[in-house]
Amino acid sequence: MNEQEKYIGKMLDDRYEILETIGEGGMAIVFRALDHRLNRYVAVKIMREEMAEDEEFRRRFCAESHAVAMLSNPNIVSVYDVSHSDEREYIVMELISGITLKQYMDKKGALDWKEVVHFTKQITRALSHAHERGIIHRDIKPQNIMLLRDGTLKVADFGIAALENEVYENNGQTIGSIHYIAPEQARGNSPDARSDIYSLGVVMYEMLSGRLPYTGDTLAEIAVKHMNANPEPLHDLFPSIPPELEAITLKAMSANLDERYQTAAELLAALDEFTRSAMKQELPMEPEEETPVKPVVSYGDLTKSSYNIRRKKASRVSFLSGSFGLLIVTVALFVFLWNFWVKDLFSPAERIELPDFIGSRYDDVVRDADPVYNFIITDVYTNDSAPGVIISQKPDPGRSMSIENEGVTVEISVSRSMTSIAVPDVANQEYRDAIATLEKAGFAVEVESSTSDSVAHNYVISTSPSAGEMIISGSTVYLNVSSGAQVVYVQMPNLIGLSEDAAINKLVSNNLNYAGSQWVDSPLDRGTVVGQDIQIGERVEEHSKVTLQVSLGAE
Repeated sequence: MNEQEKYIGKMLDDRYEILETIGEGGMAIVFRALDHRLNRYVAVKIMREEMAEDEEFRRRFCAESHAVAMLSNPNIVSVYDVSHSDEREYIVMELISGITLKQYMDKKGALDWKEVVHFTKQITRALSHAHERGIIHRDIKPQNIMLLRDGTLKVADFGIAALENEVYENNGQTIGSIHYIAPEQARGNSPDARSDIYSLGVVMYEMLSGRLPYTGDTLAEIAVKHMNANPEPLHDLFPSIPPELEAITLKAMSANLDERYQTAAELLAALDEFTRSAMKQELPMEPEEETPVKPVVSYGDLTKSSYNIRRKKASRVSFLSGSFGLLIVTVALFVFLWNFWVKDLFSPAERIELPDFIGSRYDDVVRDADPVYNFIITDVYTNDSAPGVIISQKPDPGRSMSIENEGVTVEISVSRSMTSIAVPDVANQEYRDAIATLEKAGFAVEVESSTSDSVAHNYVISTSPSAGEMIISGSTVYLNVSSGAQVVYVQMPNLIGLSEDAAINKLVSNNLNYAGSQWVDSPLDRGTVVGQDIQIGERVEEHSKVTLQVSLGAE
């Protein structure tokens, strides 16, 4: 049995059921899986066994995964969960239904500059979000960018893609990263946010021209070109490319770090300014209104009646000319808005006829159903149907449904047994472990919090119903979780003028702690308190530490 087959059908951490392989690389294998806790399909990337034997690699994989899990942006593939143990290392990610930007470019060749701007802005927003949180991708290229059916781009594998590429390089292989590498990376220096911007500049060049800026017979030759060469001007390849967009592209991929955009936000601002300028240029300028000429009293060779007739004809011509000009502006505005926005609103959506799930077992449905369906589950406790059987669905079977960006949502009710089960004892457990225990036993869980002087923060104080009590399976168990000891505030008393012993006693009587004395020069009698490090009357927490300044006395 190979490594892929080993995981098919396996349940990871009693939650993720591995269904099928959807991709693999030198570092890991990617599977389509079902998250049984949240009833959704996910992508699970499991590190290969030979890579897991390298402790340093495992440490880096773990650190990168945990960092990326903190990112939340519509243009970044979400990381939902990270798991590491002696058995395996894996991450759980958003399951993307789409193709890579590389596949799209291979199919279409050079892209329209408007589409390039639309795509680049999305990638730039993803980079800006990550860079602001100190996370560098280090391997931006079309292969690591996913394109959804609605035109949304999602950048995948922040940090992790660089590890994957490292594995290929160690094995003497290449997957194209050298074509997008920043000069400082080619020299062996550590990458920063500007390195991602350079790689994005190369992607922009490739999208606009349909070709890479630098190629060569060897990897070293390509790397040297990144450090020293200048790409072929885009306007020589496609004169229709706006010169302002070409300038933005070349600045993003400048070999000189200081001449490059310093932040993704700076690049995004340049793209926004270009878009505004392009919109103005697309709209023809409305013709200036002519200054009316004051009629001359003399009519020349015309009689007054002939002059009036000719004047009326001229007025009609002016009116028709103005109306025609306004019509041109209106049509141009409509065409622009249609191409940039309205067209997508009227694109026909794919439709599907909703199957009849009623009477089927829920487990079979979620295993075999098309991934387009998003199920919202409601448990119904009854003895009229076998446990686990779907007893109703909404919308009704046979209805023609439009497949939106997020798929088709179906609400289903599932029969559950009314068997009585004892509530597990989860007191003094960390609340997330307690939730897992209760859910595994078949209960729904609601969390409440209260202060406690005896139970640590985030640990369970008690349950309702109580541990051991028999209740129907699927009932809600309320967890009372400690939010820590209750904070009580006291007002800082005046200790100045008291003896050191009297001041200490006063601190104790006010539930404050004595932190020591600093002996200072003072004309007051020796042992008299002349100062305190917390101001008189200030509200402080109980048991705060207070330091006294005590007089050494006159010399």
